[in-house]
Amino acid sequence: MSHAGWAEEKPLLRHYEIVGDAIPESLTGLKGDPTVGRAIVLSRQSTCLLCHSGPFPEERFQGNVGPELAGAGSRWSEGQLRLRIVDASKLNPATIMPPFYRVDGLTRVHAVWQGKPILSAEQIEDVVAFLITLH
Repeated sequence: MSHAGWAEEKPLLRHYEIVGDAIPESLTGLKGDPTVGRAIVLSRQSTCLLCHSGPFPEERFQGNVGPELAGAGSRWSEGQLRLRIVDASKLNPATIMPPFYRVDGLTRVHAVWQGKPILSAEQIEDVVAFLITLH
């Protein structure tokens, strides 16, 4: 399965369970690829760097609205990172972070994205695998 495609046909969302402030189990049952995860985070299609900055000196115009990504692996567990990416509104209903793996209850969604998550389960796991390496 391609890790790089956004707004392409995606399978139905996979079931996950929130435990406390985390989704402890992988959405795919597998660990993601941190190299692919880094590419997703740095891609302007994922929008991560619109709000976040990190240890990416080669990237210009990094955001300052969300938390710095440097040290993310020290501040949060894999499960905590996973929930924040899947749907941060489960932790903070007033968050401005988009839900990257939710399709219900959204407004003003472009037709190409309706019924599709921004990231696939595999892409979520790749991003988690990368972010957990940032200490």
